[in-house]
Amino acid sequence: MRTVFLPGGEAVPCLGQGTWYMGDKRSAAKTEADALRLGIDLGMTLIDTAEMYADGGAEEVVAMAAAGQREKLFVVSKVYPHNASRSGVPAACARSLKRLNTDRIDLYLLHWRGGYPLTETVEAFEKLKTEGKIRYWGVSNFDTSDMQELGGAACAANQVLYHPDSRGIEFDLLPWCEKQGIPVMAYSPLSHTTSRLLRSPALNEVARRHGVSPAQIALAWGLRHPHVISIPKASNPAHVRENAAAGSIALTAVDLATIDAGHKPPLRKMSLDLL
Repeated sequence: MRTVFLPGGEAVPCLGQGTWYMGDKRSAAKTEADALRLGIDLGMTLIDTAEMYADGGAEEVVAMAAAGQREKLFVVSKVYPHNASRSGVPAACARSLKRLNTDRIDLYLLHWRGGYPLTETVEAFEKLKTEGKIRYWGVSNFDTSDMQELGGAACAANQVLYHPDSRGIEFDLLPWCEKQGIPVMAYSPLSHTTSRLLRSPALNEVARRHGVSPAQIALAWGLRHPHVISIPKASNPAHVRENAAAGSIALTAVDLATIDAGHKPPLRKMSLDLL
């Protein structure tokens, strides 16, 4: 598994696992945890979750998957904007730590920008780092101007929407983050309307060349960039294996040109796509 370096020099897998919509049904928790464990066995040891997902239920699924193997994992979670105050951040983190059944979160993100000053949120993050409750902090759904205001100095990652039908970050945000040495974490890398994206003639043409699925090509496309971490979600073992195998697909210049023809790169600044 190729790795991506955080600003501090630590390497993490370029391909991880998302958990959005996990934990919604208690009856499905074991199946979801088993899928995450399979992904871990296949090298996808970075797992992304959030207090928002199933009101903490997804964090509990992650805890089930992490049982007995926490040391090999890089766990990412996120705090709600309305909890991003000086007192709200540590309280939210404590709740997440309890649900995750761990003593630290490897990367703690502000889920999106809210009403509290960034300086206040960063101060709370830094205090959690000092206390050993988080190892790194970062942000999610931040555009270039937000990142510039943040300064980027201690920010370890920016998690944003990125897939072939959502390429706006390539105009300025992705280059800015690359210059600062801040990885971009791509959520919903197969799009929120997955079936529509996977009907793409361009992705299907490239998939036929490689003898793989359009979904694998979409993932490989995002991973072509050395500073991008992709976090697809899968609760089906076949999909987990398919996602993991995408990490070894090398797209050619012809492949990328085919995808560019069907999914145009941005020619101007665009508003940040959000879900």
